[in-house]
Parts: sequence; structure tokens; C-alpha cells
Amino acid sequence: MPTALVTGATGLSGNAIVRHLQGLPEWTRVLTLSRSRQVSPHPKITHVTVDLCEASDSIADSVKGQIQGIEYVFYCAYLADPDPDVTFNVNVQMLQTLISVLRRSGALPSLKRIILVTGLKQYGVQLGQPKQPMHEADPWLEGEPWPKNFYYEQQRTLINAAREDGDSWSWVVTYPQDIIGVARGNFMNIATALGLYASVSTSLGQGEIPFPGAKKTYLAFNSWTSARLHAEFCVWAALKPEAGNQGFNVTNGDTESWHNLWPRLVERYGGKIPPVMFPHGDTGSFGDFEAWHSVSQFQPAIVKHEEAIGLKGEFSTRHNEVHQQIDTVKWAQRPEVRAKWEELREEFGLESETWDKATWRFATFLLSREFSCVVSMSKARKFGWTGYVDTWDAFEETFDTLEREGILPPAQKLKRGTHRI
Repeated sequence: MPTALVTGATGLSGNAIVRHLQGLPEWTRVLTLSRSRQVSPHPKITHVTVDLCEASDSIADSVKGQIQGIEYVFYCAYLADPDPDVTFNVNVQMLQTLISVLRRSGALPSLKRIILVTGLKQYGVQLGQPKQPMHEADPWLEGEPWPKNFYYEQQRTLINAAREDGDSWSWVVTYPQDIIGVARGNFMNIATALGLYASVSTSLGQGEIPFPGAKKTYLAFNSWTSARLHAEFCVWAALKPEAGNQGFNVTNGDTESWHNLWPRLVERYGGKIPPVMFPHGDTGSFGDFEAWHSVSQFQPAIVKHEEAIGLKGEFSTRHNEVHQQIDTVKWAQRPEVRAKWEELREEFGLESETWDKATWRFATFLLSREFSCVVSMSKARKFGWTGYVDTWDAFEETFDTLEREGILPPAQKLKRGTHRI
């Protein structure tokens, strides 16, 4: 009867893992840790409010008596900061602290495996176009000219810690892509931003809901990861002996595009697709909204591979431009938009912090990167993983849950407005 510890238990990944473990009768005890919010009460759940930025000895005292006998650790904790050096240091330190807590609190005798959740920054997608598709064996982007990446240091921390403990436990790292899931009070989730954008657009506008991002993004291909499927994978990888000391891409198993998904989203919210989605071509703005541009100071990730693939010099001189025909950050701040949101919030009794917690800048990046973003699932398949979720089904499931939990307004009850945005 396995037992688990889940850190970052109220985030997108952690919340899905906790929910999945609750439904598995063979998992008898789950200890959850988070900084602020508590997980929903459940007979097999014990929650402890812990800040992994604190000293490990004080945390060990807080969880002592609860952590003994824990066999599997699902590490989903993450903190962001505007300063990349702070983000690097704090996220590496939190994992190091957790390992120290396990040692100090007497948890090592029962510990079997730590599962670390990271993402596609593993391949430098935040820097610009990567090699396609991305494979786990791709080289890390380290040293000049690349910025520091805490994913790499976290993985080194796991490798070294396991060796220091005599390889008495093993590790697994997952690389999900653009997770689609639910987390109350933590809305770094493209589904929440999309649901808000479509809800307000339908209620405020004449029904047309333009894609806010770039034309190249609209036509590109992408992989997504259902939070529920990722949770199932993490539990599978925890118990799969052969998966130990390995990193795995984890996506839904299909390849999708916005030009296939967007019409479905618009239809769900009772809107219409504009007959000319990009009236100004690849650049410019839609209506009276300014386009948004950003240029990365770093070279695109594919530069690491350009000589090996016979394209030396093809990418190293390119700039990394991000473009939106509708700047969602500015759109979300417009008086009529916020007023319509407040009207919907009052009408349907929605979570008051939803709008301000929605990560519009995160949506800006995901809707505006002008390259495909596809990963290979071959390694996981070779290890025996057979999980699959249709990406649109994952979005629908998430929208339904966000509506039931009072984060998004119910799409079927929205009224179409008469003010064109």
C-alpha cells in the first residue's frame, strides 16, 4: 500500500496528482504541502502548511511524525520572480531544502522515489524556436551564450543526492508541455485566460472572437499536456521499476494547432470566427488594439543544433520576436472589459480574484510564439506508457471544471452583447 508526499499540492500539477491519488484505493496515505492554500479535505489526506523557503530544520519539526513511512515524493513546488537569478536560486534551494527535510526527519528508510515536475524550458522554448520534435536525449543549453536554467540544476541536485544516499532511492523527471488543468488561486493556466477572454468577448461583442495571437502561431503545431494525464503518468512512473533515474516528455499524445482548436473554442462560447482572422496579415493590430512585440536577448534554442542538422548560421542571426494582434495584457485592463467581467462575476457568483490572478502575460507568450512546439513521446512509449488524451477533450474537461468551481462563467448561460470589441 504505497504512501505519498506532494509538494506544491495546490498548483496545476500538484492538485491533479492529489486528486488522482485520492481516487486510487491502493494509495492509503497522502501528505500534502503548500505555502498558503490548503487542499480540499479528504480522509486519506494530511495537509501541512509549509514554506520551503524556510530553514530545513524548522520544516522538519513541522512535518515530523507525518513524514515517516512516506515512499514516494511528487515534487511540484515552483516560485517565479521577475529577477531570473532569484527564480533560479529559490527553486534550486527549495528542492535542496526538501531533500534535507527528508533526511532530517527520518524519512529516508522508507523513501523509494522522487518525481520532479519541470517542463519544456528543458529544451529552451522560452528562448525561441527549438529543434523539432524535442527528445529527452537533446543536449542541455548551458554555458555561453545560454542563460541559467534551474531545471538543470534541480536535476543535478536529485542525481547527486541519490548518490550521496547510496542510491537507496531513485528519481524521475517529467517534461510536460503547456499544462491544461485546474488550480484555485493559481491561474498560470492557458485554459483560464482563454475562458475569460472568450466569455467577456461573447458578452461584450457582436459574437466574433478573433484569435489574439500571431498568424504564424495560429498555423503552427503544438503539443499540450492534460494535468489529469500528467498525474496518471507520474503515478505510473513512480511505481514502474524501469523508469527510475530517467527523464520523460509527457504530452497528450496528439499534435494540435490553434487553427483547429480555436473554432471549437469560439463555438463553445457561442461566438463566431471572423471571416478574416488576420486583417493586417502577419503584423499590425486587430481593430483599435495595439500589437505587442518583445525581442529576446538570447539566441533561439535551435542554434544549439544548427551545425549538427546541416543548417549552420541559419538561425544564429535571428531575433526572437513575439507578436500579438490583440495585446491581452492591455485588453484585460480596458474599462469596458473589466466592467463586463465584474458584471459576469456578480451574475454567476464567481471567484473574486480570478481576473487578477489570470496570467495574461503567460497567455501572451503561448499565443504569440511564432514557431511550432512539438515533443516526442517515443521514450515513454518504449517504457510501456500507453496513456492518451485528446487535447480538445482536455480543454473541454478543464473548462467544465473551472465553471463548476466558480472560476469561469458557464458558457451555456452567457448572453451575447452588442458592443463590438
